[in-house]
Amino acid sequence: MSHDYDEFVTKIKQKSGIDLYLYKEAQMKRRLTTLRDRRGFGNFRDYYQSLHGNGELFNELLDRMTINVSEFYRNRQRWDVLEKKVLPHLLKENRKIKVWSAACSTGEEPYTLAIILSQYIPLEKIKVIATDIDEKAIQRAELGVYPERSLREMPNEVKKQYFTQQKNLYKINNNIKQCVIFKKQNLLADRYESYCDLIVCRNVLIYFTEEAKSRIYTKFSEALNKGGIFFVGSTEQIFTPNQYSFRSFDTFFYKKE
Repeated sequence: MSHDYDEFVTKIKQKSGIDLYLYKEAQMKRRLTTLRDRRGFGNFRDYYQSLHGNGELFNELLDRMTINVSEFYRNRQRWDVLEKKVLPHLLKENRKIKVWSAACSTGEEPYTLAIILSQYIPLEKIKVIATDIDEKAIQRAELGVYPERSLREMPNEVKKQYFTQQKNLYKINNNIKQCVIFKKQNLLADRYESYCDLIVCRNVLIYFTEEAKSRIYTKFSEALNKGGIFFVGSTEQIFTPNQYSFRSFDTFFYKKE
């Protein structure tokens, strides 16, 4: 069974550049075994044979690897810190800042960033780069249409100002949509953005091994300008920030030294 899975992991890496061993193994193996069994395959070799030539099956695998749970203003207090403390720090130096939302899932996070920024910077000066490994998630993000549950943390006045309600769905306004550029990216293999002032990567690094996390933190640090800010999720505190030229700026915010 283990050899069967090892072979599967090797072939997936050859096909896609995604190294499943950089994710926590027990968690990933359990998730993919459940998916494989649901599709009626008795082993990983047969499963790979089918998904190798089947784009839909392969996209489903990618979708299962990446847990797309997101909402606007997720963990609201952290966004208040971003607005009241982080942005004044960044905008003190520059009226135009480069923002990267990494592992952006279905777009709630980069759109939240654009909405907050629009209250301080003219829309034409806002550029949020948003990346994710999952093409289906990116397609949904580009659509910009969300169920009410995705907006539950959002203040009502913000909802009215930036969204158009269509029955039970909310469509984000085009002027905010135009501030966000979506791209496909594998954090473990692809080139990173550069000269960023703010990088947001939340609630995804918990799925990676310590070795992979360390590599990613190093690359994020290199991608930031001096004085730039790295914003992580509420279960992702960095215990040795100075190892990556970071120092704590506020809870879950790190400043590049």
